[in-house]
This record gives sequence, structure tokens and C-alpha cells, in this order.
Amino acid sequence: MKILFILELYYPNIGGIEKLFKSLAEELVVQGHDVRVITTRFRNDLPAREELKGVNIKRLKLSSRFLFTFFGVWGMLKEARKADIIHTTSFNAAFPARIAGWLTRKKVIITFHEAWGKLWFKLPYASLISKILYFLYEKLILHFGFHKYIAVSDYTAESLIKLGVRKNKVLRIYNGLEYSEYDASAYIPPDNFVFTYFGRLGISKGIDHILEAAPGILKQYQAAHLKMIIPKNPSSFLNRVTNALGKLPEERYTLLHHLDTDQLQKELQHSSCVLIPSYSEGFCYAAAESIALGIPIISSGKGALTEVVCGKHIIMDSFDDKGLMEALQKAHRGEWFTSPVKQFHFTHTMEQYLKLYKKLGSDHQ
Repeated sequence: MKILFILELYYPNIGGIEKLFKSLAEELVVQGHDVRVITTRFRNDLPAREELKGVNIKRLKLSSRFLFTFFGVWGMLKEARKADIIHTTSFNAAFPARIAGWLTRKKVIITFHEAWGKLWFKLPYASLISKILYFLYEKLILHFGFHKYIAVSDYTAESLIKLGVRKNKVLRIYNGLEYSEYDASAYIPPDNFVFTYFGRLGISKGIDHILEAAPGILKQYQAAHLKMIIPKNPSSFLNRVTNALGKLPEERYTLLHHLDTDQLQKELQHSSCVLIPSYSEGFCYAAAESIALGIPIISSGKGALTEVVCGKHIIMDSFDDKGLMEALQKAHRGEWFTSPVKQFHFTHTMEQYLKLYKKLGSDHQ
């Protein structure tokens, strides 16, 4: 099959969405399929065209995701005509991917990692106008006639249906991990109390609660240390974080960017716990990866976190900086709740996607 992924971001950008599609694309190539990716050229040093592990990547000269949304379609049509199926994801890539599908009469499926609805108006770090525009854009793509809406958890599936997507168009496929890449037995908690956040700079990630709670915890526990592993984009969000961290003593926090897989795992394994105080999660690779590494989690319990979080963990009693502080205090005292560890295997994820591709591809023929 010829499969075209239309994505706002792709490797080397690091995040849950990128992890899923990189894994899918490379495994599809291994299984003999022709896989192409159209994405943004989010860094000037990235080549416009590149082949990585057999995946043909075309990066449009549109560094802004908003330009990609409204003008990217013209750079997609040639590849879309050759494709048997087009696969995109929420958020910004959805509009041009669906238009490309219409113009070339190809079926388009979308993986929804999160469907927020009115939650948009509760999120920090965004103006009211931005929230309104995001809310309306989400409504548009929810009713944009995709041939299948993939939900990455039961929570996301239920959210899509509540927001108006027909139930027969929704299919739940959990994101998956290749567990051979993780070794929980190698985890040894550090002597000092290191609480870590890693992941993208998203307005839903509860970073505001981390920055509010951190000074109090660092003051209360002299051996405590905050570690943040985040990208450098968006720069405006990074500036907020660095300004807040700049008010802390330099020796009490560590700020890291763009680590490769081995470096990331080493840093995570030198953590007492991983923080996931999100406003909502559609799946949460950060949680699944931390669990696979045997690292305890402090979680907000929002969205799909109730499906994914397991092993040693603490759920915040209240969703605010006080709730996060109290959870961190429990963690410092070793008051962890333990539940059986669940696993989400990539092999199963791959099987379900390939089955869907083949079905929709044969229907098209």
C-alpha cells in the first residue's frame, strides 16, 4: 500500500504524536509498504526532503503551523494523488489533509489525541480570542467528514462521541510502546528528591501548577531538585518557563532540551518521580514510558490518565498548585499507591492500524 501521513510535526521533533507516527511509518516500511510524510520545516537546518529508515519525508517551507493549516494543501496534492490512503492527526494538519483528500478523492483518517470542547476556556497561557478560535477550529474538524476517527483511549473515544462524531465512525486504538526499549529493573531512585517533568510545552500539561508549586517544595525540602526536560518551542512558552525558573536558586533546578532516547531515559531514571499534572490527557506517552521504566508518577488523574497510570503513583487530591504540593509531600514521605502494571504493546497498535488501512484501501478500490 501507499500511505501518506500529513502531520504538523514529525521527527526530529519529540512528542507523543511524533512517537506514534514515527513508529507506525517505520514499521510499515519494514512490512513492505510505501510510506511518505508531509510536514512542516520547523527548523531551518532540516532538509526539505529526506529519507529516514525508508520513510520519505517532505518538509514544506512553512515553519508556522498556522500557515501549514491554510496553505499547506498545495504542497500535498501530488503525493495525495499517489496514495491509497491519507492519515492525519489533530490538530493543525487536519484541515489541509481533509481538503487534499477531497480534491484527490482519497479517504482520510484522523487520529485524535485529545478532544477538548469547552475545556479550551479553562486552559492557561492563551488569550480569550485564541481559545475561541481553537474551540471553533476543533468543532470544524470534528465534523469535517473524515472516514474514520481514531481515538487513542476510551476516554478520547467517549469525548469524540459527546462532541458529535457518529459512534460508528469512532475506533479506539491505544498508542503503544515497544517494551524491549525500556528496562524497569535499571531504575534506582536518587538519594535526593528529584521531581521531573518531561514532554512538550502544551497549555494543557499543567506546567503552570509545577511552576507555582516548585518554590514551596524546594523551600520545604533542602535536598529537593526540580528537573524539566522540554523543547525550545514555542519560544514564548519557553520564555515563561525560564522566567519562572530564573527566580529559583540555580543549583535547585535543571533545564534540559532535545535529548535523544538514551539521554532521556538516563535523566528520567535519575528522578524520584515524574509529574503529570495535566488538565486532560488523551493517552499520555509520558505516563506509559515512565511506568515502563519503573518510575513513580504524580498524576492529576484527568482524562485518560485513569486508564494509563498504574504501578507506583499518587493522584492529586485537588487540581491546583496546592494539590500538586500535597502530592509531592506524600511522594517525599514515600506514601505511594500501587496498582498492577498495565502495558500497551505497539505490536497490537500496528495490527489495528494496518487492518484499518487495508479495509479502507480495499473499499476505495
